Amino acid sequence: MAKVFIYPINSLILADLVERFGHEPLTMMSQIREKVTSLSLDSPPLNITPEDPKLGLKYAAIEVPAGVRGRMSLIGPLIEQTEAAIIVENPPTDFGCVGCDRTNELTKYLVRSKGVPVLEVKYPESDEEARDFVNKIAAFLESLPEGKPEKGEQAKEEKPVEEEGKK
Repeated sequence: MAKVFIYPINSLILADLVERFGHEPLTMMSQIREKVTSLSLDSPPLNITPEDPKLGLKYAAIEVPAGVRGRMSLIGPLIEQTEAAIIVENPPTDFGCVGCDRTNELTKYLVRSKGVPVLEVKYPESDEEARDFVNKIAAFLESLPEGKPEKGEQAKEEKPVEEEGKK
């Protein structure tokens, strides 16, 4: 199972596709859920801890608008975890906008420079393009490595090898 970064970062459509193919989508929703359910927030309407601005500075300079640093404090850790990425170019706002073009450009730059497999697809504008869109994403997700087998799976694989040695 690969950790797949999706852009737009809060696209439910992409998150669902990634999950359907057995991978973990890295999304803004998971980061926000962690923030608002964490005990570290004293005043939930602010949704910020004293460490968040410092974390944002890791990805964006002090001269960058505060909104970019704030978003990067959530998005940056996801980019660090990513093992693959899907980037949709020119999506409409309701497909999953994060609200700030500077953040979007920085996010895409950091993902591309990470050196992981990246699928870049154009947002579909017709039914035929939509089918191609989903097929390209499916092929990309199927091409990703499965990851390390779980301990139970390793044990199942090792038993037949041991039994062959006894015969």
